Amino acid sequence: MNDQIQDFFEKSLVENHIDNELYQTYSVKKGLRNEDGTGVLVGLTKISDVVGYKIQDGEKTDDYGSLYYRGINVEDIINGQRKEKRYLFEEVCFLILFGYLPSYDEFEKFKKVLSDRYELPPHYLEANILGFPAKNLMNKLQQEVLMLYGYDDDPDNTSIIETLNKGIDLLAKIPSIVCYTYQTKVHYFDEKSLVIHHVQKDLSIAETILSLLRNDGKFTQKEAEALDIALVLHADHGGGNNSTFTNVVISSTGTDIYSSVAGAIGSLKGPRHGGANLAVKKQMENVIEEISLEATDDQMKKIVNRILDKDFNDGSGLVYGIGHAVYTLSDPRSEMLSQICEELAIEKGRHQEYLFYKRFGEIAVQEIYQRKGIHVCTNVDFYSGLVYNMLNIPSDLYTLLFVVARTVGWIAHNVENKLYSNRIIRPATKYVGTLKDYQPVEKRK
Repeated sequence: MNDQIQDFFEKSLVENHIDNELYQTYSVKKGLRNEDGTGVLVGLTKISDVVGYKIQDGEKTDDYGSLYYRGINVEDIINGQRKEKRYLFEEVCFLILFGYLPSYDEFEKFKKVLSDRYELPPHYLEANILGFPAKNLMNKLQQEVLMLYGYDDDPDNTSIIETLNKGIDLLAKIPSIVCYTYQTKVHYFDEKSLVIHHVQKDLSIAETILSLLRNDGKFTQKEAEALDIALVLHADHGGGNNSTFTNVVISSTGTDIYSSVAGAIGSLKGPRHGGANLAVKKQMENVIEEISLEATDDQMKKIVNRILDKDFNDGSGLVYGIGHAVYTLSDPRSEMLSQICEELAIEKGRHQEYLFYKRFGEIAVQEIYQRKGIHVCTNVDFYSGLVYNMLNIPSDLYTLLFVVARTVGWIAHNVENKLYSNRIIRPATKYVGTLKDYQPVEKRK
C-alpha cells in the first residue's frame, strides 16, 4: 500500500508543480515574510514588542535586540526582581494579562487566585493521567488540555471575562499536568518508580515544577530563581510567532479556549519553534564528544565549519541556537539567560561547560558572518537547554516548559484579539492552476 501511495504522489508532483517565480509574480510572501526578512504585519498589539533591527530610509538595519512586555524592557524587569530577591514569573503574568504592574495587594490577590487553581479536578489525575501514559508528552499535553474542557461547566463560553478566567485556570494547572504526565511516562515506559507529590499552594510556579519533578521535592533558591527567569523570558514574544498566531487564528473562529491552546501546543511542538532547544542540546553533546571541553578556538572553528558544510551533527547545515528571525546583533533573552546560566553553573561545578558554550557561540557567530556576511547571534534556545540540564530537568520536558511559560502570552493575545479585532482570520491564496474539463473514468490515463 505504501508503494501505491508513493506512485500516486510522484504522479501528482508532475500535475501540481508550482513554479517558485509565481510567488514574486503575485507578491505572495512565503512564510508571511517580506523579502528583507521582516514579518508581514498581521495585527496590532500592546502586549509585547520584539526589536531586533531598525528601519532607516526604508531599509532594514541590524541592531541590538530588546524585548518589551507592555512597554517595559524585560531586562529592567529582571534586574529589578533580582535586587528585590522575589519570584517574578507570576508578576510578569499579571503584567502581560492586564497591562500594568500590580500593587503589592493586587499581586498577593492574583498569586492566591493562581495557587488556588493549582490542584486538578477530583480524580482527574487517576482517570486521565495515571491510567493513560503516553510516550510523546507534547501530544499528551494537548489531550489533557482538551480533557479539561469536559470538566468546565460552561466550556463554550467565549466571552472576554470567561476566556480570561479559563485561561488563568489553564496557566495554573498546566505545570502540574506537565510534571504528572512525565512521572507517569517514566514509570510505565522506563520502568522507574512512580513519584507523585501533592501541589503546595505556598510555592511559586517555578518552585512547584521543581518540587513535583524531584523525588525529595527539594531545590535551592538559585535553582528556583534560574527556572523562574527562564519562564519569564519565554512568556511572550509578540503576536507573530507561530504558536501565538495559531492560537489567535483558531480562536477567531469563535471556538473555545481549550481548542485554541491545544492547537498552539501542537504548533510549539515543531522543531522549528519550541523544539529548538532540544536540537541545541544534541548538537552540543555531539560537539563536546568530538573535540572535548578543552578544545582550542581553532578546533571550534573547524567543527562549526563542518556543521555549516553539512559534514557534522545532523547534516542540516544549521548551527542550532544561532540566529533568529527578528534579532540580528543580539537576542536579549539569550544574554539574560547566559547570566543566570553562569551563576547556576558555578553552583553546580559546571563552569567549564558554560564557558565552552559561550566560546562556541561567539565563534559560531564570527564564522557565519565571515561565510555569509550576515549578523547573527545566539538565541534563547542556545542556553535554555543547558539551564534545564543543570536543573536536572529531563530533556522530555524542555518544550513542555516552553508551554508552561508561553500559555500566558497565548491567553493575552487571545483576549486582545477578541477585544479589538474580533473577526475570523481568513487570508487568501492565489489559484495558479489551469482549468480542466471533467473526464469520465474510461478516458482517464
